[in-house]
Amino acid sequence: MMGNRTVMQEALFYSFSLEDHVPQSHLLRAVDRFVDLNGIREKLRPFYSETGRPSIDPELMIRMLLIGYCLGIRSERRLCEEVHLNLAYRWFCRLGLDGAVPDHSTFSKNRRGRFRDSDLLRDLFEMTVTRCIEEGLVGGEGFAVDASLIKADANRQRGVPGEEGLPPDIVNHAAREYLEVLDAAAFGAASPVTPKYLSPADPAARWTSAHGGQAFFAYSTNYLIDLANAVIVDVEATTAIRPAEVTAQRIMIDRTQERFGIWPQRLAADTGYGDAANIAWLVHERGIEPHIPIFDHVGRRTGSFQRTEFRYDHHNDLYVCPGGKELFPRRKNYAIPPPDVDQDGFIRYRASKHDCDACALKPQCCPGQPNRKVIRSIHEGARDLARDLSKTDAYVTSRRERKKVEMLFAHLKRILKLDRLRLRGPNGAKDEFHLAATAQNLRKLAKLVPIHPKTVPA
Repeated sequence: MMGNRTVMQEALFYSFSLEDHVPQSHLLRAVDRFVDLNGIREKLRPFYSETGRPSIDPELMIRMLLIGYCLGIRSERRLCEEVHLNLAYRWFCRLGLDGAVPDHSTFSKNRRGRFRDSDLLRDLFEMTVTRCIEEGLVGGEGFAVDASLIKADANRQRGVPGEEGLPPDIVNHAAREYLEVLDAAAFGAASPVTPKYLSPADPAARWTSAHGGQAFFAYSTNYLIDLANAVIVDVEATTAIRPAEVTAQRIMIDRTQERFGIWPQRLAADTGYGDAANIAWLVHERGIEPHIPIFDHVGRRTGSFQRTEFRYDHHNDLYVCPGGKELFPRRKNYAIPPPDVDQDGFIRYRASKHDCDACALKPQCCPGQPNRKVIRSIHEGARDLARDLSKTDAYVTSRRERKKVEMLFAHLKRILKLDRLRLRGPNGAKDEFHLAATAQNLRKLAKLVPIHPKTVPA
């Protein structure tokens, strides 16, 4: 028998529970166990007026932002629409069926004001790290660090030449933030090189062609992860150049030790972090084993003897060449001796011209030079340790595990849709990177920590 369509009729009373309509397997139900926002109001109380109309509940806005970043909803306008319509989103936000969803413009006002001034989003991220530690997901022995370029909200075709500087009539919050970070090691002071182009819309975004294709304006998001379960233990926003990323690595390692008391035994990274000064900082100042390929330009275009074929005598501070002759840092006597170390931190050891002229190995050693020179970094001891570590099984394991941080960046861009920023300025990038890292840690917790039977509603 063909059934008849039931025409909807208004009822006097409804018995409806959101709790019953959110599947137990839903991601937000698993994430909700690890979101503790009890202290948020006390933290934000100094940033609200004691008089006037009550504002939007900050916990509601934070929960909505977590939904957006956990599920890849990049538009705040669309996020408000989805929370209005989706029962699981309403359940996570504690709204109920008749709860009002705030306007999308409210997020912008609070991000630039109360959330940013109180450093709330940083605290929210550290909350997830603390929970990961409590759940035993952080081993604390091996860390990995890397950076990834995220396109800025800036049109590449509207850039102005860097030598000309910004137009004097530019007035926007991104330009003001750019002026504030000119002396910051993570932004303006990271390099004295003038960028080829500046974006009037977001001057702090760096013009880069690091991907090898078409150049664009970008920021770098820097991750420090624990290798046990790929938990993000720290995140930092920087300009898109390597010196700033190395500086961010140092900041994150120190901050992780200060906030969580975790000091790694080893650090895995790519060659970009293998300059002599950084290797020495890890070894001598922090006692961390650098599982990092080092910059080592030992090859010579002429095919002559490489530097590794010269033996260094630590006791006498000299090199011995394959012919048995000695190379010293200084060959002349000066009334006022110049410094042995140049401005780049290198010492040049020179052989005697008399020894080289009489040596049968000269055609294989220095065919186009009167005598042979060998350059040694003042941090060569730390570099030697890194070379020795590269021959161990632990180093091979670290190199393999380092790919976990690259997988997190792939997840960030492809699943969470953060391949381009929506907010401008250094603070906007910082806000987005903190929220994205928070979302990734929450998803990690939801995946690795099973729901205990007693937490499932009857």
